[in-house]
Amino acid sequence: MKKVALVFVLAVFAPSLVLAWLAVRSARDQQIVVAQQQTLLYQGVADALAKDVRDYMGERQREFSQIVEALRRDHSPAELANRFDSLLIPSCPSAELGFTVTADGNVLSPSLFDRPEAHQFRLNNDRFLGSCESVAVYWNSPKAAINLSKLESKELSDVKSLVPKEMPADALKHSKLAMSKEASDLAAKMVPEEAEFKELVGDNFEGTVARFLQNKLKVLLWYRSVREPELIYGVQLNLTNIVAGLQPLMRAPESVRPDAKVALLNDSDKAIAGEPGRQRPFVISEIGSVLPHWKVAVYLNSPEVLTRNARTVKLVLTLSVIAMIVAIALGSTLIVLDLKQQLMLARQKTDFVSNVSHELKTPLTSIRMFSELLSEGKVADEAQRKHFLQIISGETARLTRLINNVLDFARIERGEKKYNFERCDLKEVVRDTVESYRPQLEAKGFVLHVNLPVEKVEVNADCDALAQVLVNLLSNAEKYSGNGKEIAVELLRKGDLETRRRGDESSPHVPVPSRLPVAELRVLDRGPGVPRGMEEKIFEQFYRANDSLSSGIQGSGLGLTLARQIARAHGGDVRYEARDGGGSCFILTMPIAAS
Repeated sequence: MKKVALVFVLAVFAPSLVLAWLAVRSARDQQIVVAQQQTLLYQGVADALAKDVRDYMGERQREFSQIVEALRRDHSPAELANRFDSLLIPSCPSAELGFTVTADGNVLSPSLFDRPEAHQFRLNNDRFLGSCESVAVYWNSPKAAINLSKLESKELSDVKSLVPKEMPADALKHSKLAMSKEASDLAAKMVPEEAEFKELVGDNFEGTVARFLQNKLKVLLWYRSVREPELIYGVQLNLTNIVAGLQPLMRAPESVRPDAKVALLNDSDKAIAGEPGRQRPFVISEIGSVLPHWKVAVYLNSPEVLTRNARTVKLVLTLSVIAMIVAIALGSTLIVLDLKQQLMLARQKTDFVSNVSHELKTPLTSIRMFSELLSEGKVADEAQRKHFLQIISGETARLTRLINNVLDFARIERGEKKYNFERCDLKEVVRDTVESYRPQLEAKGFVLHVNLPVEKVEVNADCDALAQVLVNLLSNAEKYSGNGKEIAVELLRKGDLETRRRGDESSPHVPVPSRLPVAELRVLDRGPGVPRGMEEKIFEQFYRANDSLSSGIQGSGLGLTLARQIARAHGGDVRYEARDGGGSCFILTMPIAAS
């Protein structure tokens, strides 16, 4: 056992302690990991809000397309093309000005002589809309895509500008990774392209164009119907109204709201929506080509929150490691104890084999010897012949009980033991079993007392199994009675218990009646009893209070185990109590069958 415990400590416990020590040492690195995770978390918040802004602008695009189709149904193509600005403004809240351009570059609306905004729009955009010159624009359409391979290294380096200067150095690398798939693509689209309007439109039916005029952002949406592809309708958005529509979106999620604020920054890095922080942004995310150089920024309310969270994680990890060490120690102890129990069980099985071999040999020797004497005619006295036959019969019965116990135990262990439940009279089962066992006991000088009730005691049970329980209890009483050769068998009903309680209130061992109707079968002897502390162990398989062959007490250590297992399979139990005046009392309890 000591060698096994030593091997276990060296193979399991010691390596576990080494791993735990390494885990505690690695806890100090968790601060960097937590900072990186927090950076990724807030970058995800910024990216999600930037996507919400793009979705909002996409809704304005769809809204504009629906308005154009509605106006086309209500007006003739010529009227709509020439009066598009005046017809659009009342029905499109986000519009600042509407325009119409033919596919060959002729601007039909608005007129140069309309309101001042229209006049200025024509001056700024006629040559661009007429495809007479190329201008620097940011553009997008559902079928158009930016080819990143065309971007020069200088343009790609603009991605780095997305990383705020306040970001911790340890989190910088992971922050770039967080933007590598989405934010860097958007950053690449922030590089303006020189193009004519006709080139941007191509074969598409809708899209966006953004350009800067006098350092002011102008966003144009355009749409053309499949029924009139030669006419292109557009709108210049009112960014003040757009910002008002975006204001409800600029709210931090509930999960990060206590620790962070979000804001929408325009191309001048000025907060125009949301709640800007007092410090510089922790992470940012570009909106994209629809609102070039506009960003969603996340501000930390308390920059030291990362350090605090990291320390908390470090503490939790350290405590978890300590808890695991304790669990390993506890588990190791339980394993060692279980191993000890298994070794003891293995030793008991070995002793069981020895005991069974001895018990098989003893009756077989007696049967062979007396049967040979009888068969050879060497016994002339009839009384002696009868005595020899009784010995052969008794040894045969003992051999049968031993083999039945072993076989029944094997069936129960494999779950193959089956019982034939039927309504039977427990009183008759007890009487028949005791009377069949009485000759063997009286032949050995035992005095057997039997106390049975007058009325029937009906139970739902396998009668043969209950008889086996009683035989095992009687055999146990016979083996452990010592010099006190007195055995008593009592069968009591619930009413009998109540009568005894009323008749003998002073006895501390008077049984208390159960609320359920039960029957109790008691087998009492005047032997030495069970040593203190062994009251439950005697019901364990292969266990014997005197487990040595030299003790002279026969047995395999299975009788009481089988008795309890059979009783519990019937809804009852077998327990031990010390008998008044010395000796043992084994009690079989069984539920009485309903009337």
